Amino acid sequence: MAGRGLERIRDAILDHRYSLTEHAYEEMDEDNLDVLDVEAAILTGEIDQVLTVDPRGTRYVVVGNATDQQTAVGVVVRFVERDQLLVITIYEVK
Repeated sequence: MAGRGLERIRDAILDHRYSLTEHAYEEMDEDNLDVLDVEAAILTGEIDQVLTVDPRGTRYVVVGNATDQQTAVGVVVRFVERDQLLVITIYEVK
């Protein structure tokens, strides 16, 4: 399941079928990250957690590397209508 989930998440990134919440933008700013870091983390990362106890749908926590290939980044995502990926938050993993 996690393998197929990661493939589906990466496909959404590659197809530009994703959007970020206001919270994600705020958190990126606080950690000096940007949208390219979101993309890089998902494309280089692995699913760290699958959170299924949420009435809004399954959330995936992907941990990968930012564009600098040194900063570990966590990205929390979920799928919404029309197979769009919603980036809920992003943070530097310390």
